[in-house]
Amino acid sequence: MSSGRIELSLPTQLDRMERARVVRDATPRLRDEHVTLSHGSGGKSSRALIESIILPAFNNALLDGSADSAILRMPNDSERIAFTTDSYVVSPLFFPGGDIGKLAVNGTINDLAMSGARPLALSVGLILEEGLDMAILRRVIASIAAAAALAGVPIATGDTKVVQRGKADGLFINTSGVGAVPNHCRLSMDLIQPGDAVLLSGFIGDHGMAVMLAREALELDADIETDSAPLHDLVADLLAAAPDTRTIKDPTRGGVASTLNEIASRTKLAISIDEDRVPVRITVRGACEILGLEPLHIANEGKLVAIVPRVQADAALSALRRHAFGADAAIIGEILREPEGMVLLRTGIGGSRVLDMLVGDPLPRIC
Repeated sequence: MSSGRIELSLPTQLDRMERARVVRDATPRLRDEHVTLSHGSGGKSSRALIESIILPAFNNALLDGSADSAILRMPNDSERIAFTTDSYVVSPLFFPGGDIGKLAVNGTINDLAMSGARPLALSVGLILEEGLDMAILRRVIASIAAAAALAGVPIATGDTKVVQRGKADGLFINTSGVGAVPNHCRLSMDLIQPGDAVLLSGFIGDHGMAVMLAREALELDADIETDSAPLHDLVADLLAAAPDTRTIKDPTRGGVASTLNEIASRTKLAISIDEDRVPVRITVRGACEILGLEPLHIANEGKLVAIVPRVQADAALSALRRHAFGADAAIIGEILREPEGMVLLRTGIGGSRVLDMLVGDPLPRIC
């Protein structure tokens, strides 16, 4: 005999995650009629722009929209060639701990390093605005030279163009780089497996917050400097200690959250990270709280995310921590089989939430 009582069950967290996964699985569509600053953020809008317009036009065997460098196979050679390019429009040109010149050199070296390459040479293309103070130009050129010398990577070629006053905001830089990749080095997101460990090489958010504070948009008393640094030696140490490393990425625009979401989307696996394990400086966390920002969405220019087999995770962590640029490295999470294509953040109070890609662009002109 029926009691006449109807029982209703609230949606479980897994139900909500499944609905979110279905929504997120759709290929991003470009709905904008005009280019916006969000298209340069490294988040969802950037992905939609690249996958809707750019990748389809240039589709070929060498082009992989998820890679930092193209890998060119050379005939009768024991190594392959990595080739990459990047452009820098950061505002302001100078910020705590660095400037556009240092940023351009280190950023391109790091794109090569994420492919396991040993950087061989860089090019520098300068777009100068009419009226730029020669003292500023000299300072930037000196910074480029110093950064290249420190990294041991020569500037091999370049180009200079001048545009009318008001057309370039002072100075833009394009840098390209070539590097050598040993044939035994195989890095690909397609190699990632459930159970793999997620490593982060140190404190996040320093660069984005340093640039933001340099704009004097806020009156915050915070001592924050860019983390811009060349990571090729750090990567070499990592690969020597963990030769089966699956993939390495530098979480620049869009931060660690966007990088992890890119990996999850590509592999159709899930990633779970522990909030308490993610290194964030107190000053950066405080600035983010005031601004209503998520540290995991803030740009970095001297950090890497590595996915390594669990059995090699401790060796990888030790190798990172022995290097000055990885002294604060941590194992922050793991690869899961499901929920497919999603990144979950385990909070300090025991729950978990979906960690999405950056939406919009709270910090434009960051690199």
